[in-house]
Amino acid sequence: MGPRAMSVSGALLFPPCLPSCSNSSVKSSCFPLSQSTTRSPRKLVLVRRPQSRRSFRAHGLSGSKMSIAELEPSLVVKKKAWEISDELKGTSIFLVGINCAMKTSLGKLLADALRYCYFDSDNLIEQAAGGESAAKSFREKDVKGFRESETEVLKQLSSMGRLVVCAGDGAVQSSTNLAYLRHGISIWIEVPLDLLANEILKTDAPSADKQPTSDSNFFSEVHAQVLDELSKRYNEMKGGYGTADGIVSLQRVASQLGYEDLNSVTPEDMAVEVLKEIEKLARVKKMMEAAARPF
Repeated sequence: MGPRAMSVSGALLFPPCLPSCSNSSVKSSCFPLSQSTTRSPRKLVLVRRPQSRRSFRAHGLSGSKMSIAELEPSLVVKKKAWEISDELKGTSIFLVGINCAMKTSLGKLLADALRYCYFDSDNLIEQAAGGESAAKSFREKDVKGFRESETEVLKQLSSMGRLVVCAGDGAVQSSTNLAYLRHGISIWIEVPLDLLANEILKTDAPSADKQPTSDSNFFSEVHAQVLDELSKRYNEMKGGYGTADGIVSLQRVASQLGYEDLNSVTPEDMAVEVLKEIEKLARVKKMMEAAARPF
């Protein structure tokens, strides 16, 4: 089932004629490599060209230059995805939790393994607004309008099937948005805050010539500040995250696999656990449906 056209405050987000994303030869993100943007005071339109198809080499299936060690984790994920595909029946998957590289990589990996489309709800809003800075300005100037855009994005994503969606925090901040997540299976991806803080510092670290030389504890202080902000955000959002159908904790996965270093956990490790969690949820649902049938 391919995506339909989506509009948020007049912004065309999905081209209506994209090929089905269930086709493994189509890029899992469903976004082409280039786009042009036309803007007017009341309307934003994103026009995208259809994307060329990927070869099997892009999927790592040609195998000539990829070692077995590199290929095996991906095959394990795809094998598990194939095992649960009949029970999943094209149901969309929503990943909630604080956005990070692991969550993004996991979403794309799951979409590829399940032959689904991948979308990031925050990115859709940013594209409709004309970019990250424009979306930030929109949010600051019109909080209500921004929240309505978040709801509209979730509404239309939830009406489709065969999607993996990395949902932003707006997805768990209202009962309406939480209800839209119920149209699919929601999984809370829990990553330790310390790892998230390290990731933020790596991404936003100042260049060497801008780093203060007089304070040897500079990064420790900044890390503490970032960790404090993340903790506040986590405490604010955990109630919404906790409504997800299931939870996959990176720390728990590391413990199960015997990793002492949490950074050793790969997206493939997390993907297998997400698919196992989805399999359990599907079985519970099946048992409940069977119990509800009249004798």
